[in-house]
Amino acid sequence: MRILILNSEYPPVGGGAGNASAYLARALVKQGQTVAVLTARYDDLPHQETRDGVLVRRLPALRKRLDRSSAAEQLSFIFSGAVYTTPFARSWRPDVIIAFFGMPSGAIAWLMRRFFGVPYVVSLRGGDVPGFRPYDFGLYYRLSGPFLRRIWHDAGAVIANSRGLRDLGNAFDAATPIGVIPNGVDASRFTPAGRDWAPGRLLFVGRIVYQKGLDVLLRALGGLRDLEWSLTLAGDGKQRPELEAQASALGIAERIHFTGWLAKDAVAAQYRQANLYVAPSRNEGMPNVVLEAMASGLPVVASEVAGNGELVTPGFNGLLVPPEDAEALQAALRSLLSEPEKMQKMGAASRQRVVESYTWDSAAAQYLEIARELVQG
Repeated sequence: MRILILNSEYPPVGGGAGNASAYLARALVKQGQTVAVLTARYDDLPHQETRDGVLVRRLPALRKRLDRSSAAEQLSFIFSGAVYTTPFARSWRPDVIIAFFGMPSGAIAWLMRRFFGVPYVVSLRGGDVPGFRPYDFGLYYRLSGPFLRRIWHDAGAVIANSRGLRDLGNAFDAATPIGVIPNGVDASRFTPAGRDWAPGRLLFVGRIVYQKGLDVLLRALGGLRDLEWSLTLAGDGKQRPELEAQASALGIAERIHFTGWLAKDAVAAQYRQANLYVAPSRNEGMPNVVLEAMASGLPVVASEVAGNGELVTPGFNGLLVPPEDAEALQAALRSLLSEPEKMQKMGAASRQRVVESYTWDSAAAQYLEIARELVQG
């Protein structure tokens, strides 16, 4: 089967969704499928290449930053996709499309269905679901809502990566059935390491933006100056200067290390060097980074939001706290940092859960089953 994946971000561009589409593409190839990816051009990356058996074609777009894109840049990907997918569809002849995000990729998939009759699956990732980030995307949701409903209604299937995201999607459009296929993780790349469990070496990986709740984390850590710990923030984003100033004001700046964006191997090394992962997000879909941390044998302290709550079982492989609650986060961190033996047991439980339940091979098999049903009619 010839499967086309659409995503405006694809490694090394973007974050969790880009990585997820790459892992899914490779797993589908491993399962005997022919896979191509259409994504946005960035900097001097090749316009076309084959990576891990996947044909990657990068379309002209206005993408200017590695970690994020604006609404105008997303629109440019839709326009570019509308133009360039026509000759591509005629020559490559995909059997089915998997569109990561209802917008912008879903819009391109919708056009390809109308013009070429290619069925498509919409893979909801978080920010593309109205209500997910109202503080950032409120106007976008109001403007795009009617078209998003049309894209969802005409899709062969709409899939969320967590139950919480499915519920949010149902609140937006109760008429569309939404399935759930959780993200997987590469358990051979992200592996446990021999580590000391004290002092605390906390880690966060991802975009340094308001959504991730890092300001809440710093407030919590400001009350833990009596304990020995350090925090590494592996990533970058527009909130970094604000957080650096906040850390200085709290008197903990010397304990906070910003690495900037790191290559995959360097990220994996950060997981191995840490002994506690923190995920204080205000919103999530199914966070790849939490799965990577778990695969690396780390206990996780996370906000109880969609995705996190499905991965972390309090007392088993970590602790959950209400989002935006710095006091609860502080108490959770104190309880674990004060009991390294408990951290070690939770880290082992994290690894066990990932190996048993969250693999990209499993996710790919589920997407492939849906694709076959759509092709067979």
